[in-house]
Amino acid sequence: MIRIAALALFLSAAQMTIAAPPAPEPFGKTADGVAVERYTLKNANGVTAKIMTRGATLTELHMPDKSGKAADVVLGFDNVAGYESDDNQYFGCTVGRVGNRIKEGKFKLNGKDYQLLVNNGPNHLHGGGPRSFDKVVWKAQGIETKNGPGVRFTYTSPDGEEGYPGNLSATVTYSLSDSNELRIDYEATTDADTPINLTNHSYFNLGGAGSPTVLDHVLLLNASKYTPTDDTLIPTGKIAPVEGTPLDFRKPTRIGDRIDQLTKTANIGYDHNVVCDGEAGKLRHIATLKDPASGRVLKVSTTEPGVQFYSGNFLKGQKGKGGKTYAHRSAMCLETQHFPDSVNHPNFPNAILKPGDTYRHAAVFGLSAE
Repeated sequence: MIRIAALALFLSAAQMTIAAPPAPEPFGKTADGVAVERYTLKNANGVTAKIMTRGATLTELHMPDKSGKAADVVLGFDNVAGYESDDNQYFGCTVGRVGNRIKEGKFKLNGKDYQLLVNNGPNHLHGGGPRSFDKVVWKAQGIETKNGPGVRFTYTSPDGEEGYPGNLSATVTYSLSDSNELRIDYEATTDADTPINLTNHSYFNLGGAGSPTVLDHVLLLNASKYTPTDDTLIPTGKIAPVEGTPLDFRKPTRIGDRIDQLTKTANIGYDHNVVCDGEAGKLRHIATLKDPASGRVLKVSTTEPGVQFYSGNFLKGQKGKGGKTYAHRSAMCLETQHFPDSVNHPNFPNAILKPGDTYRHAAVFGLSAE
């Protein structure tokens, strides 16, 4: 009886130490009056991530530097109104149904022509207009995952929304481990063939959001090839080696060292899809970003075939969190993805989801300091 009582006491104590799933907190309302909530994930090492239901958006990511001082390293706003304003350039959000660009917003699928919203020069960008994934309010639930505390976001996009076919059910799960990995897992199913390319659009400055430039960061990309584009940033269909181009980051290189060589793109700077080395579908290391001043390091792994490296060319000095200014090229993105305009290039990895199949995509952001 003593052993049974002791066992019961042990189990009771063990149950008490299990952390409760993250709980939501109010984060205001949209202009249409829809309530927005935010979830906070924390680990044992001083890393904190905050994610809101509008756009399944990473609003804050605090990580320590080499001296242990934490700073928020992603761009964003203090309230929902900021995210609904023209100053928001997809900060931290989940983009879809199709992230990146589709030429002239056109594609053909199963013999039918589709016309999507043109919202980026002559092209379709990041899912389109008011019902693109970055602008809708997702359902959310705090959970415990094998990696640590997490939050699961779900959204069902009806057939025809933003011009896309099929009812698409999407799930985006963020989790934070005590090994300092912020992981994002994407899943989706459909009842009709449809293009899909989900990603996260966080802007990073490892010196802290609002620091004046990201050009002093050092970047490594495990990418031997890239997809050349026309002047509107639509791929030509070729897959070319990075060797001899400003996109060769196979060795750690300061971002600003060769950016002035990019004078023939629409953005005059980095806004390119590189082809990840290794086998697509398997999680592998693709990028390492380091801020020499703070010592903060971001390591990105993904299952996707590509990653968009964007050097914040359109940041315009808008005011963000805490009134900080987001200057031109003061942050950068590493968007794990299928190649841009894949739906119009049969030689690119397939980006069509079919009924009965499940779209899966994982991205892991390892956080450290040295």
